[in-house]
Amino acid sequence: MPDYRPAARFLGLDDANSAPSAAAWLLPIAYEMTTSYGGGAKHGAMAILEASAQVELYDSAVSCEAALHYGVYTLPILHPTLESPEAALADITAAVSALPIAEKVLVALGGEHAITPAIVRAIAPQHPDLIVVQLDAHADLRDSFDGTPYSHACAMRRCSAFAPVIGLGIRSLCQEEMDFIRTSQRVTLITAEQMHADSERRYLDQVRRQIGGRAVYLTIDVDGLDPSVISATGTPEPGGIGWYECLNLIHVICTSGNVVAFDCVELAPTYGAHASAFAAAKLVYKTLNQIMAARGTLPI
Repeated sequence: MPDYRPAARFLGLDDANSAPSAAAWLLPIAYEMTTSYGGGAKHGAMAILEASAQVELYDSAVSCEAALHYGVYTLPILHPTLESPEAALADITAAVSALPIAEKVLVALGGEHAITPAIVRAIAPQHPDLIVVQLDAHADLRDSFDGTPYSHACAMRRCSAFAPVIGLGIRSLCQEEMDFIRTSQRVTLITAEQMHADSERRYLDQVRRQIGGRAVYLTIDVDGLDPSVISATGTPEPGGIGWYECLNLIHVICTSGNVVAFDCVELAPTYGAHASAFAAAKLVYKTLNQIMAARGTLPI
């Protein structure tokens, strides 16, 4: 069975705004088994929670202290079994499947990116039109890596079994992944190079068309952003998505489809360097605000 342990409340919210009746439920997941470069992702969820207490509740993008209108219920940290990657992800799927979140927005904090297909597997049966939107530096489309198909490097390949995937900001992939993209009808890639070269941002129209009112699972790997924004991650890549470019992308995603759940993964916090954890916490909050604004939950 999954092991739950107490966690700090997201944004440091008081009792009234962090009760189970809140519109958003947040699940921290302390999981790391398959990282292949820098480690520390298992501490990412707690670092985001701790940093979130310093985030101001007023968000100028929605002109209010948004969290006070919808509330965030922070669940205890989930520590899945470390018996094997497959068993760990089965634990996560079981834990998410057991949550009464039919009318909630689920937010998962990682942890390595391998948690994403475990969550998608749990929620896909409730959303037959689900599409996975990935912000990431890496394609994560290998069929197997380091001897397991449940590696972080295989996360989107596993997700594609449950829903189509559109990847944004990708700038690192191998030949196997490129071959899969060319033959698969389930995966679309918009690389960082394509985004950078597209001064008219036509790629946003492509995102709008592909999402097209569908249920959306959004996965934010923090290495999708440029290291100048978030550097504390296990496998950083230059040339990433900028802060405001990322916020604009999230706005387009949230207004084009119905984001039912999202995650933020691969933060590997560095002791004494708070900027990355704070940026991740603020990004999670601003993403939630865009989702709630699109749902008509906020007074704007």
